[in-house]
Amino acid sequence: MTSKLPTPKAGILDIKPYVPGKSGASGVKVHKLSSNESPIGASPKAVKAFAEAASKITLYPDGNATQLRSAIAKRYGLAAEQIVCGNGSDEILQMLAHAYIDHGDEVIYSQFGFNLYPILIASNGGIAVVAPEKNFVADVDAIVARVTPKTKMVFLANPNNPTGTYLPFSEVKRLHSALPLHVVLVLDAAYAEFIRNDDYEAGIALVSESQNVVMTRTFSKIHGLAALRLGWAYAPLAIIDVLNRIRGPFNVSLPAGAAGAAAIEDTQFMEEAFEHNQKWLPWLEAEIGKLGIRVTPSVGNFVLAHFGTVEEAQNTDAFLQSKNIIVRRMESYHIPTALRISVGSEEANHALIAALKEYLS
Repeated sequence: MTSKLPTPKAGILDIKPYVPGKSGASGVKVHKLSSNESPIGASPKAVKAFAEAASKITLYPDGNATQLRSAIAKRYGLAAEQIVCGNGSDEILQMLAHAYIDHGDEVIYSQFGFNLYPILIASNGGIAVVAPEKNFVADVDAIVARVTPKTKMVFLANPNNPTGTYLPFSEVKRLHSALPLHVVLVLDAAYAEFIRNDDYEAGIALVSESQNVVMTRTFSKIHGLAALRLGWAYAPLAIIDVLNRIRGPFNVSLPAGAAGAAAIEDTQFMEEAFEHNQKWLPWLEAEIGKLGIRVTPSVGNFVLAHFGTVEEAQNTDAFLQSKNIIVRRMESYHIPTALRISVGSEEANHALIAALKEYLS
């Protein structure tokens, strides 16, 4: 009898693991601008709700996340039965991929889209089809041109991470109208709360009038609850039914659900977070631009700064690290000449610009 070690499914060992933004060394003050986290923290009401939930941690949470779904539905005027919650929007994206991508199915995403997408596609036996972008903006025509009878899903981050660019709602509708009904259009709107342009819509309107569109959202960004891993999706009832059949029975913890409900009800804190970004995003873009560094115009809570060469991007990153300023290298997104820099606190933003000036001098 021969012994054989456990072997994963074909293709799993070919997947490059997701690489998160770096954290700084412990024991020193670090300005972490690598993960697009909230620079003003979380809503005090959310923190209070989380703390109060500590007295109930011996109990299983509500398996349907009823309180959280109700709060989301009330906030956005949605039907609660068309909402599913998860352990971060990442888990919901994983569930969608698991439910709808089969071996040999093709899945399209844009060239500089969120690099979780190829992992989800490959881990479910799908074939990733990359649509080139124009000036770091998703190209509807390029996506549509790659639709074949084998296409099963399209991932579109809007606004996109790491570029900070977005597609107007008219373009999203044009994309959807060109897709066959069996193709699921996933609108990943993790940064939707940071944009209020008249031509933008996160996806609620399109989901409401369609049978093959899903919008995902997160509590990690404007709500400042990244550590709790909390996300949600709005989708047609048929897709919600599918997701509820495969999700974990208690995939949202009791403290996370309580904090999320309190956070989404605290519209005043959300406005403060929005206003902070409205002030410091253009300031960062302008100050970085004054140094001769090209920045892709962003509507997120981060900027993509271009340094011309791979070596210059790496050297800049190394110098910033020496000043305890952590930004995000872009090799994993195939943009090795760029660095993604989160909008930080006033102190962090000034420290970043001072460090860049020092390096360039």
